[in-house]
Amino acid sequence: MSSRQRPQRALPTVGYWFKSPLFEIEPGEDEEVNPGRYGRQLAYWLKAQLERRGYTVADVFPEDWGWCVMCHFRPYMLWVGCGNMDDSDARPDSPPLKESVVWHCFPVAELPLLARLFKKIDTAPDLARLDSVLREILEGERGIALINASDLSGGHDSRT
Repeated sequence: MSSRQRPQRALPTVGYWFKSPLFEIEPGEDEEVNPGRYGRQLAYWLKAQLERRGYTVADVFPEDWGWCVMCHFRPYMLWVGCGNMDDSDARPDSPPLKESVVWHCFPVAELPLLARLFKKIDTAPDLARLDSVLREILEGERGIALINASDLSGGHDSRT
């Protein structure tokens, strides 16, 4: 297996999947993350959308799996992950056409280790609000076509 090939991954269990011509794949973008991972424009677009809805986004940065839109760090990390789904047909030397990319966004509340051990912090309300706002953003954009997770996995999915 070459260094630019990745094994197939299982379908993530949370979040939203969609297609959209709104987000370009920038030249060299996957050099900040892993090969074949994209979503910089999507991440910065989400940052602007979240800020319009009252969030103060602390940072946007690349991760090995895609892009992180960090809403806050304390008392726990609340963020949106975003990027493209794996495309086993994509050529490593040529990014896919933006119209063919399946994008994925998902909200996360992440407690630091010490907080998990010693504090009782209920992240559920903030996570539910972020999920609701994320859904509102995606459903409200005419240039985004949401995809049911069951359409991606070929089977039944109760999240739709």
